Amino acid sequence: MIYNTLGKTGLEVSRLGFGTMRLPTVDSNADIDKTEASKMLEYGIENGINIIDTAYPYHSAELDGNGNSEKFVGEFLKENSLRDEILLQTKSPSWLMEKRTDFDYYLDIQLEKLQTDYIDIYLLHSLTVPDWTKVHELGVLDFLDDCLSSGKVKHVGFSSHIEVDYLIEILDEYPKWEVALTQMNYLDEYYQSGVMGLNYLKDVNVGSMIMEPLRGGRLVQNIPGEVQELWDMAETKRTPVEWALQYLWNRDDVDCVLSGMTSLEQVKENVRIASKEDIISENDQEIIREVARTYRTFLGNSCTRCGYCMPCPHGVDIINCLTEYNIAHMMGNPKASAMQYFSLIDEDSRADSCVNCEECIPFCTQMLNIPEELQKVYEYFGSEFDHF
Repeated sequence: MIYNTLGKTGLEVSRLGFGTMRLPTVDSNADIDKTEASKMLEYGIENGINIIDTAYPYHSAELDGNGNSEKFVGEFLKENSLRDEILLQTKSPSWLMEKRTDFDYYLDIQLEKLQTDYIDIYLLHSLTVPDWTKVHELGVLDFLDDCLSSGKVKHVGFSSHIEVDYLIEILDEYPKWEVALTQMNYLDEYYQSGVMGLNYLKDVNVGSMIMEPLRGGRLVQNIPGEVQELWDMAETKRTPVEWALQYLWNRDDVDCVLSGMTSLEQVKENVRIASKEDIISENDQEIIREVARTYRTFLGNSCTRCGYCMPCPHGVDIINCLTEYNIAHMMGNPKASAMQYFSLIDEDSRADSCVNCEECIPFCTQMLNIPEELQKVYEYFGSEFDHF
């Protein structure tokens, strides 16, 4: 296993982190297959993984409920006497906070579930701009100060799916941030905070952790023929998983990549890839760029995210609705992409809230009939009930 220093934390972390959002289950998403999941964690740790990432809602019967992942991880670490050997990372459910004492309330629940008296890295979970505004007003920075001074938390950070300007704003607000978890893969260089966010994290020495390196598996499943032809032209032959992971590990602004693995075979494959040096040649880097360009030819519309159509008088998040549709259409898998659409866009801001007023149409630089495009988005994803 290869290790990196996680920014200003000084922690030496395996460049592959074990994400527990997609552990194998029995009967339902909430019911973890403990036998199989234990084998996976055991193999990963025995082969060098030293950081486990979990969160309050992972493996919950309800999307925002109290999940079983933290409980399972806590039991596993205690039963195997591994707590002090592993960097444990979990996340505060920011969207549930309504008053200052809620931060402490949920942290204490998490400590109990994890069967520990301290958390190595504690992140504010999936910050959106409204969530950040709310928790900031509720005194979250004072809470984080208290966590650090009490020893309940060793290092603090946040995860987010926001644009780079907001990422920088949050980073600049609190000098004690040490870790940020953002989405990145070779398709997402200019999506959300993207490469500019990674560059800024490096500049301010905040540890950079990556989620969705395979975009929920969609970069390694159902590979289009045009894409496979490009991979076959590379100087070094790699599997789709190798291409996706090595792309990130070849960057000097990525410290740790979290992978949500669902089988022992996936753990073994990812550990194998993480344990070898593999410098991607300039020729093969161009292959990656060409693969990304090829995927983009499958976009559903020509929206450039210029923003001239915003704000919608009826509250529709036009840009992000069209963006998530484009990405889902590009990957050819609406069901697998639905989690992004339904979790990142508020219910009242989704495509089905469009009333066809057509006020946005004259402002579109690409001359799109935006209401028609939003109808396509709604028809493509269906309803939230269809997916969760």
